[in-house]
Amino acid sequence: MRKLFCIVFWLPLMVVAQGEVRTQQAENYIFEGNEAFDALDGVEAEKNYRRAAATATKTDIARFNMGATLQQDNYVEEALRAYADVAKTAKERPNKHRTFHNIGNALMKIKDYKGAVEAYKNALRNNPDDNETRYNYAVAKKMLEDENQDQDQKDNQDNQDQQKDQNQDQEGENDKDQEGENQQDKKDESGKEGENEKDEKESDKNDEQDQQGDNEKEQQPPQARPAQLSPQQVQNLLEAMNNEEKKVQDKVNAKKAKAVGTKSKKDW
Repeated sequence: MRKLFCIVFWLPLMVVAQGEVRTQQAENYIFEGNEAFDALDGVEAEKNYRRAAATATKTDIARFNMGATLQQDNYVEEALRAYADVAKTAKERPNKHRTFHNIGNALMKIKDYKGAVEAYKNALRNNPDDNETRYNYAVAKKMLEDENQDQDQKDNQDNQDQQKDQNQDQEGENDKDQEGENQQDKKDESGKEGENEKDEKESDKNDEQDQQGDNEKEQQPPQARPAQLSPQQVQNLLEAMNNEEKKVQDKVNAKKAKAVGTKSKKDW
């Protein structure tokens, strides 16, 4: 029983001792990491900060310093992930303030002005008296306003360009339609001209035929027309005809009278 009591008694002491050992290791890794960070040896600094975080002690400090090292070496995305882990677990307001302040700085480097404004706001909520954070917040806010203004101008220009393109397309369609109408008009005019030329040729042909007929008619000899007699001439002609007929009749009667006086013989 006494032996069991001793084991139970010493167990918490062993846990505390191991915790102190891990804490000491974390502090040593953090110290070595800080030395490498100051020497601009980002690889060695990051390695020591990761070792410190792996001890499960001093985790927030180790990850915050690792984020600062990655940010210094322009690994902004990785730095933001390290800061995000710290922001989730940090309890003390000064640690939260420093974390959000550095998040704002990292977002400014990648020109995420909207995110930077929110990060600096969170930093000021945890330390309203930090002048550097207030200054960075004002800069980020101004950059965001300028960006929005530039975006509005770009959107307006894009809309104008789009409207211009639509107008040009519409003008092109109208020109195409007008060209088609002009071509159709030319075709119709060409057809009309062809018909007119055809009509003119036929008219000229008919005129030539008529002219030729008139010439042939003029070249034919004039036909004799019955003479027109006056009434006196007709009367004289009738009297002359009666006289001739009377003469003929007198001769016939004279022959008849002579024949009656002689009788001819007939041979049997």
